[in-house]
Amino acid sequence: MRLISICPSNTELVGYLGLTHQLVGVDDFSDWPSAVLDLPKLGPDLSIDMDALEALQPDLVLASLSVPGMEKNIEALQERNIPHIVFNANSLNEIAQDLLTLGVACGVEEHAKKIAVEYLHFIAQLQSIAQGIQGKPTLYWEWWPNPIFTPGKVNWLTEISSLAGGQNLFHDIELANVQTDWQEIIRRNPDYILMAWVGVAYERIKPAHLLKRPGANELQAVQLQHVHIMEEWLYCRPSPRLVEGALKLAQLLHPESYQQIALPSFLQS
Repeated sequence: MRLISICPSNTELVGYLGLTHQLVGVDDFSDWPSAVLDLPKLGPDLSIDMDALEALQPDLVLASLSVPGMEKNIEALQERNIPHIVFNANSLNEIAQDLLTLGVACGVEEHAKKIAVEYLHFIAQLQSIAQGIQGKPTLYWEWWPNPIFTPGKVNWLTEISSLAGGQNLFHDIELANVQTDWQEIIRRNPDYILMAWVGVAYERIKPAHLLKRPGANELQAVQLQHVHIMEEWLYCRPSPRLVEGALKLAQLLHPESYQQIALPSFLQS
């Protein structure tokens, strides 16, 4: 099949199923597996060049609603009658389902089942360790700085926080994404601050930006030097790569508890 992915998380799903060789084009932000770096680029995920996409004659386009604004790409695919699948995972279990959906569509259902089982088993391993941890720190995830956006309860980062022996600071808000303000962060006073600004290069995220805010130096996380820049590719994309991020976070928060656990084979590269 001639596959096109117009979202990094979808490109990663293709990679984990061993189908990267079937990709004929990707969005500009897809950067894993490394083989996709040589493929035709079709533009940023919110501004896909549909004429260039159609010219590649795909058998199936993998679209996504994981980033707000993707709807116009999906509408364009519908208007042109281009075969496509739309993914929209908000949880780790839904990502396992996406693996299976893609596996069925591409004729590798059994392999997809195997990968999904390994993925879910690893999550269960992390959860088992987390259940035995006492005194779980609160984690403030900053997804966007102005206005401030942070993940709520219905979000994979709440699950990842829990798997790593912590608690998302905004786990009590029944939303996937929460718009809040700096005074609310001050009031909740997290134990850790984790900065992962979606779409911003890792090297451009500087704790100094956050530390300039009023009252920042009074926060528990700042006083304990628990302010960390987190990799967007390990925490902000709904693909199995999130559990690699979960293990990295767990070993940051509780190194003794998680030191013996290893990534499943399909995640090792």
